[in-house]
Amino acid sequence: MSIRGLNASPAAWIGALVGIALLTPGAELLAQSGPSPYRLVDDWAQLPDGRRMGAVGKVTMDPDGEHVWAVIRCDARGFDVTPSRFGNECVDSDLDPVIKFDLDGKVVESFGSGLFIWPHGIDVDPDGNVWVTDAVGSGNIPDGDQRGHLVFKFSPTGDVLLRLGTPGMAGSGRDSFNSPSDVVVAPNGNVFIADGHNDNGNNRVMKFTSDGQFIMSWGQTGYAPGEFRALHAIEMDSRGRIFVGDRSNNRVQIFDQEGTHLATWTQFGRP
Repeated sequence: MSIRGLNASPAAWIGALVGIALLTPGAELLAQSGPSPYRLVDDWAQLPDGRRMGAVGKVTMDPDGEHVWAVIRCDARGFDVTPSRFGNECVDSDLDPVIKFDLDGKVVESFGSGLFIWPHGIDVDPDGNVWVTDAVGSGNIPDGDQRGHLVFKFSPTGDVLLRLGTPGMAGSGRDSFNSPSDVVVAPNGNVFIADGHNDNGNNRVMKFTSDGQFIMSWGQTGYAPGEFRALHAIEMDSRGRIFVGDRSNNRVQIFDQEGTHLATWTQFGRP
């Protein structure tokens, strides 16, 4: 469900929101033979103070059903304008990348300035707390910068409640990540993190309690069921199954919450 490097046009927003709907409890996966039931809303997102729309990492619904959260990377200038080093990043920006919209597209909350280089994944837990990943690769972290390879838990108003990972350093232990790309929270509060964003990284799913205690992990680099090459997205359906976008293997893998492989979908390109 994550949309890397996407210049978030209204069509992109609608596509992402439709994807969320497919994994929302009660949503049915039915073929659409008639006219589309969805309507494009031009210029839906209304950013303040003349801010331009940057690349959207992911959007997700608030548990109240009345708000939409988005990770919007701060640099809307493109890939060829200095001082941006590789585009769509927040390294030199004072803009908030975590933004909450009402259903009319108006910003009602924003936070996260100065905490991220490349914010990528987001989910909101049953208590309304907001989990966000920073999937920046090690080669794109400025010397001495203590950001990246982190997962944050925020209160609904942006207070940092928890930080998982080793700041600015990739690792493969229980307390570290290598470009964590996405996060999803179960109804019981357990947290599942897709770690990570590159083919040769950790390529695992990590499971934590709501207060950050490690429970288990599964996965490694490879092509077999339960192996991954670039975990790009992670979601959960109403039955509690974990869906992992195994991007470089061009498939979606489905697991139970203990890591047992249930199915593989191969009808996708770079999910």
